[in-house]
Amino acid sequence: MTEAARLSRVVLEDDGAATLPPLIEADRAQAVADLAAANRFFPAAARKHGGDASGPYDLHLAIRDGRLVFDIRNENDAPLAAIGLALGPFRPLIKDYQMLVDSHIHAVQEGRMERIQAIDMGRRGVHNEGAELMRARLNGKIDIDFDTARRLFTLLCVLHQRVAAR
Repeated sequence: MTEAARLSRVVLEDDGAATLPPLIEADRAQAVADLAAANRFFPAAARKHGGDASGPYDLHLAIRDGRLVFDIRNENDAPLAAIGLALGPFRPLIKDYQMLVDSHIHAVQEGRMERIQAIDMGRRGVHNEGAELMRARLNGKIDIDFDTARRLFTLLCVLHQRVAAR
């Protein structure tokens, strides 16, 4: 992979449209910062278009009609590809993520440090499962590494919560 096989920017649809718990917003901010620092992202469409579709890429993520939409653009904001993934396979993991976030909030309010640590381990496990599913669902569409998939799963969970909060 070359330096061009990466994301330069990630934009969430309705960014800031709903106020979410600080833990979810912190997860969003961390995922975006981590993606800015390091990622691997190479759409299959780039192979088809040759030099006209080389990166780095801007990614606009949205949830529309029960699908996670990857709107991939070049750095001049010209559309290169749009990929939609059904949310159905992700829903159990999104539900688990939200349950763990709620449990974390309650554990913090109660000052239960051992519980917080256990919940954080559970969140890491859910993120890892989400990353594996993200990579599998994007296989043949976008080449991403595990860490990039993990961060994209985090952003999917944030988007899902924003849509649910409307």
